[in-house]
Amino acid sequence: MNKLNMLLVSLLAINAGGVIAQEEKVLNVYNWTDYIAEDTIAEFEKETGIKVVYDVFDSNEVLEAKLLSGSTGFDIVSPSHDFYARQITAGVYQQLDRSQLSNWDNLDPKLLATLEAYDPGNLYGIPYMWGTTGIGYNVNKVKEILGEDAELDSWSLVFDPEIAAKLSQCGIAYLDAPSEVVASMLNYMGKEPNSAKSADYKGEIESLMNQLRPSIRYFHSSQYINDLASGDICVAIGWSGDVLMAGDRAAEANNGVELEYIIPKEGAGVWFDMFAIPKDAKHPENAHAFINFVMRPEVIAKVTDYVWYANPNTKATALIDPEIAAHEGIYPTEEASEKLFGFVSIPPKVERTRTRLWTKFKSGR
Repeated sequence: MNKLNMLLVSLLAINAGGVIAQEEKVLNVYNWTDYIAEDTIAEFEKETGIKVVYDVFDSNEVLEAKLLSGSTGFDIVSPSHDFYARQITAGVYQQLDRSQLSNWDNLDPKLLATLEAYDPGNLYGIPYMWGTTGIGYNVNKVKEILGEDAELDSWSLVFDPEIAAKLSQCGIAYLDAPSEVVASMLNYMGKEPNSAKSADYKGEIESLMNQLRPSIRYFHSSQYINDLASGDICVAIGWSGDVLMAGDRAAEANNGVELEYIIPKEGAGVWFDMFAIPKDAKHPENAHAFINFVMRPEVIAKVTDYVWYANPNTKATALIDPEIAAHEGIYPTEEASEKLFGFVSIPPKVERTRTRLWTKFKSGR
């Protein structure tokens, strides 16, 4: 056998072992709406020559449906930690190759330890952003309706039927996120937020939802950002960074809208959005390159400055806008942190009960 033939045989053997010579310079990313800095993608493309095809979603349910379909078409996705945990069990992700992630040590070890409850060994993804699910409100409109001395640090703003009825005249929106909104409602009612008891999703909570439904303008997980900023609604159950981003947009527009974000005194849910690589990803090396790029302190700091969400990178903190780094709605105080609870998966049978409850709540039937 001549040397050329021997080389060809060797290459064929390598490919048979599953090693691809070189991926095409394409990366397909599926991320949350309004969830990356304006120049992150462009800088990555310029540095690597990899063309990023970037698509967005606004609910974990939409993402999960694509993941479980068996053919996502994406190389990187961003599930929230509770969905991510059960998706790992379903086998939809491939393990990360730490040898391609030289910036791994920039991640907060305490946060990684917390996430081990959902992904033992932190094998399948990295935390991208984290935040809380609380309440955003228009200061002037809410005080005009409820009075200057109204209690504005409680879930009662959105879960007390009498108060909600009053605020409905200026507009209340709920996230279309049953795992988070229902957990928050249960917590407000003094029950376990992530209850595994089917009975907790019937009776008392159904009665409360029936009373609240006429006061809710809509359920949506991104529309409320612009509607708060423009003054089209006055209260929303929302994600911390989204509400604060809305406040920033209102300030830029100089439209007189003043927004506040609160972590209610009864406690609120804390969540982590991950970056993970689906098992069917066609460009896993490019995906690793992007994840490693995002783990650079100077890159993720600019993302936080743009989206107003906390990031998991300890070396990025000094680079973040001081106003954001000091904001208690983004980085909660120790007192507020003590009342935060995580969102966790519940048994499938109970999940179906909660889904039916949510569908009925949204439809008003």
